[in-house]
Amino acid sequence: MPKNILSRAHSRNLTKQHKIAVAGVAALGTAAIALSAIPGNADTVTTGSPATAAQVAKVATQDAPLTSVKGPITDRAGTQNIKLDAIAAQKKAADQLVAKQRAEAAAKKAATDAAAKKAAQERTAKQAASRSAQRPQMQTVAAKTYANNLDGWIRQSLDIMRAKGIPGSYSGLHRNIMRESSGNPMAINNWDINARNGIPSKGLLQVIQPTFNTYHVPGTSWNIYDPVANITAACNYAAHRYGSMDNVNSAY
Repeated sequence: MPKNILSRAHSRNLTKQHKIAVAGVAALGTAAIALSAIPGNADTVTTGSPATAAQVAKVATQDAPLTSVKGPITDRAGTQNIKLDAIAAQKKAADQLVAKQRAEAAAKKAATDAAAKKAAQERTAKQAASRSAQRPQMQTVAAKTYANNLDGWIRQSLDIMRAKGIPGSYSGLHRNIMRESSGNPMAINNWDINARNGIPSKGLLQVIQPTFNTYHVPGTSWNIYDPVANITAACNYAAHRYGSMDNVNSAY
Protein backbone atom coordinates (compact mmCIF):
# COMPACT_ATOMS: atom_id res chain seq x y z
CA MET A 1 0.00 0.00 0.00
CA PRO A 2 2.57 2.57 0.97
CA LYS A 3 4.47 1.95 -2.29
CA ASN A 4 1.40 2.66 -4.29
CA ILE A 5 0.72 5.92 -2.46
CA LEU A 6 4.24 7.11 -3.08
CA SER A 7 4.04 6.15 -6.68
CA ARG A 8 0.92 8.24 -7.17
CA ALA A 9 2.32 11.20 -5.38
CA HIS A 10 5.49 11.01 -7.32
CA SER A 11 3.43 10.66 -10.45
CA ARG A 12 1.47 13.80 -9.62
CA ASN A 13 4.64 15.73 -8.87
CA LEU A 14 6.27 14.83 -12.16
CA THR A 15 3.17 15.68 -14.03
CA LYS A 16 3.13 19.18 -12.50
CA GLN A 17 6.80 19.73 -13.36
CA HIS A 18 6.22 18.58 -16.82
CA LYS A 19 3.44 21.15 -17.20
CA ILE A 20 5.69 23.91 -16.01
CA ALA A 21 8.39 22.85 -18.44
CA VAL A 22 5.94 22.69 -21.29
CA ALA A 23 4.67 26.17 -20.43
CA GLY A 24 8.24 27.50 -20.43
CA VAL A 25 8.98 25.94 -23.75
CA ALA A 26 5.84 27.50 -25.20
CA ALA A 27 6.82 30.94 -23.92
CA LEU A 28 10.27 30.61 -25.40
CA GLY A 29 8.75 29.63 -28.73
CA THR A 30 6.52 32.68 -28.75
CA ALA A 31 9.47 34.93 -28.03
CA ALA A 32 11.48 33.31 -30.79
CA ILE A 33 8.68 33.89 -33.27
CA ALA A 34 8.46 37.56 -32.27
CA LEU A 35 12.21 37.99 -32.67
CA SER A 36 12.18 36.41 -36.09
CA ALA A 37 9.58 38.99 -37.26
CA ILE A 38 11.80 42.01 -36.30
CA PRO A 39 14.28 43.24 -38.99
CA GLY A 40 18.01 43.23 -38.41
CA ASN A 41 18.25 46.97 -37.96
CA ALA A 42 15.48 47.12 -35.34
CA ASP A 43 16.18 47.96 -31.72
CA THR A 44 17.31 44.96 -29.65
CA VAL A 45 14.57 43.31 -27.64
CA THR A 46 15.54 41.80 -24.37
CA THR A 47 15.66 38.01 -24.65
CA GLY A 48 12.80 36.39 -23.05
CA SER A 49 10.42 39.42 -23.17
CA PRO A 50 7.84 39.88 -25.92
CA ALA A 51 8.15 42.82 -28.41
CA THR A 52 6.02 45.81 -27.49
CA ALA A 53 3.60 47.54 -29.91
CA ALA A 54 5.71 50.70 -29.84
CA GLN A 55 8.81 48.81 -30.93
CA VAL A 56 6.96 47.08 -33.72
CA ALA A 57 5.46 50.43 -34.91
CA LYS A 58 8.90 52.06 -34.81
CA VAL A 59 10.37 49.36 -36.99
CA ALA A 60 7.46 49.65 -39.40
CA THR A 61 7.90 53.37 -39.62
CA GLN A 62 11.63 53.08 -40.35
CA ASP A 63 11.10 50.62 -43.17
CA ALA A 64 8.08 52.45 -44.65
CA PRO A 65 8.58 54.21 -48.00
CA LEU A 66 9.03 58.08 -48.07
CA THR A 67 5.89 58.64 -50.11
CA SER A 68 4.21 60.48 -47.27
CA VAL A 69 7.25 62.84 -46.95
CA LYS A 70 7.77 63.39 -50.67
CA GLY A 71 4.28 64.81 -51.12
CA PRO A 72 4.66 67.79 -48.75
CA ILE A 73 8.16 68.59 -50.09
CA THR A 74 6.89 68.59 -53.66
CA ASP A 75 3.98 70.78 -52.65
CA ARG A 76 6.28 73.29 -50.94
CA ALA A 77 8.60 73.41 -54.00
CA GLY A 78 5.63 73.98 -56.27
CA THR A 79 4.37 76.77 -54.04
CA GLN A 80 7.82 78.39 -54.02
CA ASN A 81 7.97 78.26 -57.85
CA ILE A 82 4.56 79.90 -58.05
CA LYS A 83 5.77 82.70 -55.77
CA LEU A 84 8.92 83.24 -57.88
CA ASP A 85 6.82 83.31 -61.05
CA ALA A 86 4.50 85.85 -59.46
CA ILE A 87 7.46 88.05 -58.42
CA ALA A 88 8.97 87.83 -61.92
CA ALA A 89 5.62 88.75 -63.46
CA GLN A 90 5.28 91.73 -61.11
CA LYS A 91 8.82 92.95 -61.96
CA LYS A 92 8.14 92.58 -65.67
CA ALA A 93 4.91 94.54 -65.34
CA ALA A 94 6.71 97.25 -63.35
CA ASP A 95 9.47 97.50 -65.97
CA GLN A 96 6.90 97.77 -68.74
CA LEU A 97 5.05 100.48 -66.81
CA VAL A 98 8.29 102.47 -66.32
CA ALA A 99 9.16 102.11 -70.02
CA LYS A 100 5.67 103.23 -70.99
CA GLN A 101 5.84 106.24 -68.68
CA ARG A 102 9.24 107.23 -70.09
CA ALA A 103 7.98 106.91 -73.66
CA GLU A 104 4.92 109.01 -72.82
CA ALA A 105 7.11 111.65 -71.12
CA ALA A 106 9.45 111.78 -74.14
CA ALA A 107 6.51 112.11 -76.51
CA LYS A 108 4.97 114.83 -74.34
CA LYS A 109 8.28 116.73 -74.24
CA ALA A 110 8.69 116.46 -78.01
CA ALA A 111 5.15 117.74 -78.51
CA THR A 112 5.77 120.62 -76.08
CA ASP A 113 9.03 121.56 -77.82
CA ALA A 114 7.37 121.44 -81.23
CA ALA A 115 4.50 123.62 -79.98
CA ALA A 116 6.93 126.12 -78.44
CA LYS A 117 8.96 126.26 -81.65
CA LYS A 118 5.84 126.76 -83.73
CA ALA A 119 4.61 129.50 -81.37
CA ALA A 120 8.00 131.25 -81.58
CA GLN A 121 7.90 131.10 -85.38
CA GLU A 122 4.38 132.51 -85.40
CA ARG A 123 5.40 135.34 -83.06
CA THR A 124 8.38 136.16 -85.25
CA ALA A 125 6.17 136.18 -88.35
CA LYS A 126 3.61 138.43 -86.63
CA GLN A 127 6.28 140.82 -85.43
CA ALA A 128 7.80 141.01 -88.89
CA ALA A 129 4.37 141.63 -90.42
CA SER A 130 3.65 144.30 -87.79
CA ARG A 131 6.93 146.08 -88.47
CA SER A 132 6.28 145.89 -92.18
CA ALA A 133 2.82 147.38 -91.69
CA GLN A 134 4.17 150.16 -89.49
CA ARG A 135 6.91 151.14 -91.92
CA PRO A 136 5.74 153.36 -94.72
CA GLN A 137 6.04 151.82 -98.09
CA MET A 138 9.21 153.22 -99.61
CA GLN A 139 9.06 153.85 -103.28
CA THR A 140 12.07 152.59 -105.07
CA VAL A 141 13.78 155.49 -106.80
CA ALA A 142 16.18 154.79 -109.58
CA ALA A 143 19.61 156.35 -109.20
CA LYS A 144 19.75 159.66 -110.98
CA THR A 145 21.96 159.72 -113.98
CA TYR A 146 23.69 162.65 -115.61
CA ALA A 147 24.93 163.20 -119.11
CA ASN A 148 28.68 163.16 -119.56
CA ASN A 149 28.84 166.74 -120.86
CA LEU A 150 28.87 170.27 -119.52
CA ASP A 151 25.13 170.29 -118.86
CA GLY A 152 25.34 166.99 -116.98
CA TRP A 153 28.39 168.09 -114.96
CA ILE A 154 26.71 171.37 -113.89
CA ARG A 155 23.48 169.62 -112.89
CA GLN A 156 25.32 166.92 -110.88
CA SER A 157 27.41 169.61 -109.14
CA LEU A 158 24.27 171.59 -108.24
CA ASP A 159 22.68 168.46 -106.62
CA ILE A 160 25.81 167.94 -104.53
CA MET A 161 25.95 171.63 -103.61
CA ARG A 162 22.32 171.59 -102.45
CA ALA A 163 23.01 168.53 -100.31
CA LYS A 164 26.03 170.28 -98.73
CA GLY A 165 24.36 173.71 -98.39
CA ILE A 166 26.55 175.45 -100.98
CA PRO A 167 24.72 178.25 -102.84
CA GLY A 168 24.77 178.66 -106.61
CA SER A 169 22.61 178.51 -109.70
CA TYR A 170 22.85 176.89 -113.11
CA SER A 171 23.26 180.21 -114.89
CA GLY A 172 25.91 181.44 -112.46
CA LEU A 173 27.99 178.27 -112.87
CA HIS A 174 27.57 178.12 -116.62
CA ARG A 175 28.57 181.81 -117.12
CA ASN A 176 31.76 181.49 -115.05
CA ILE A 177 32.74 178.15 -116.61
CA MET A 178 32.49 179.55 -120.11
CA ARG A 179 34.60 182.60 -119.17
CA GLU A 180 37.30 180.60 -117.39
CA SER A 181 37.72 177.48 -119.61
CA SER A 182 35.17 177.58 -122.44
CA GLY A 183 33.79 174.30 -121.04
CA ASN A 184 37.08 172.36 -121.34
CA PRO A 185 37.65 170.25 -118.21
CA MET A 186 41.36 169.79 -119.14
CA ALA A 187 42.08 173.50 -119.50
CA ILE A 188 45.23 174.82 -117.80
CA ASN A 189 46.67 178.36 -117.51
CA ASN A 190 50.41 178.38 -117.95
CA TRP A 191 50.99 182.14 -118.31
CA ASP A 192 49.41 184.04 -115.37
CA ILE A 193 50.96 184.84 -112.02
CA ASN A 194 49.88 181.49 -110.57
CA ALA A 195 51.63 179.65 -113.36
CA ARG A 196 54.78 181.75 -112.81
CA ASN A 197 54.57 180.75 -109.16
CA GLY A 198 54.38 177.08 -110.17
CA ILE A 199 50.73 176.54 -109.28
CA PRO A 200 48.79 177.02 -112.55
CA SER A 201 44.99 177.22 -112.60
CA LYS A 202 43.30 174.05 -113.88
CA GLY A 203 39.91 172.65 -114.87
CA LEU A 204 36.52 174.11 -115.78
CA LEU A 205 36.65 176.93 -113.21
CA GLN A 206 40.46 177.32 -113.24
CA VAL A 207 41.22 176.38 -109.62
CA ILE A 208 44.79 176.19 -108.28
CA GLN A 209 45.77 173.04 -106.42
CA PRO A 210 46.01 174.58 -102.89
CA THR A 211 42.50 176.06 -103.23
CA PHE A 212 41.13 172.78 -104.57
CA ASN A 213 42.65 170.84 -101.66
CA THR A 214 41.28 173.31 -99.09
CA TYR A 215 37.71 173.52 -100.43
CA HIS A 216 37.34 169.98 -101.74
CA VAL A 217 33.80 168.67 -101.17
CA PRO A 218 33.54 165.20 -99.63
CA GLY A 219 32.01 162.61 -101.95
CA THR A 220 33.72 164.01 -105.05
CA SER A 221 36.96 162.98 -106.71
CA TRP A 222 40.33 164.27 -105.52
CA ASN A 223 41.37 164.70 -109.15
CA ILE A 224 41.43 168.44 -109.89
CA TYR A 225 40.59 167.77 -113.54
CA ASP A 226 37.40 165.86 -112.67
CA PRO A 227 34.57 168.18 -113.90
CA VAL A 228 32.17 167.72 -110.96
CA ALA A 229 34.93 167.84 -108.32
CA ASN A 230 36.41 170.98 -109.91
CA ILE A 231 33.02 172.81 -110.09
CA THR A 232 31.93 171.99 -106.50
CA ALA A 233 35.32 172.91 -104.98
CA ALA A 234 35.37 176.27 -106.88
CA CYS A 235 31.76 177.06 -105.85
CA ASN A 236 32.60 176.18 -102.22
CA TYR A 237 35.53 178.65 -102.33
CA ALA A 238 33.37 181.35 -103.97
CA ALA A 239 30.65 180.86 -101.35
CA HIS A 240 33.21 181.47 -98.56
CA ARG A 241 34.77 184.52 -100.27
CA TYR A 242 31.95 186.07 -102.32
CA GLY A 243 28.79 184.51 -100.90
CA SER A 244 28.07 182.53 -104.09
CA MET A 245 29.51 181.77 -107.51
CA ASP A 246 26.61 183.81 -108.86
CA ASN A 247 28.36 186.92 -107.50
CA VAL A 248 31.55 186.27 -109.46
CA ASN A 249 31.79 188.08 -112.80
CA SER A 250 35.53 188.13 -113.39
CA ALA A 251 38.74 186.51 -112.27
CA TYR A 252 38.43 185.45 -108.73
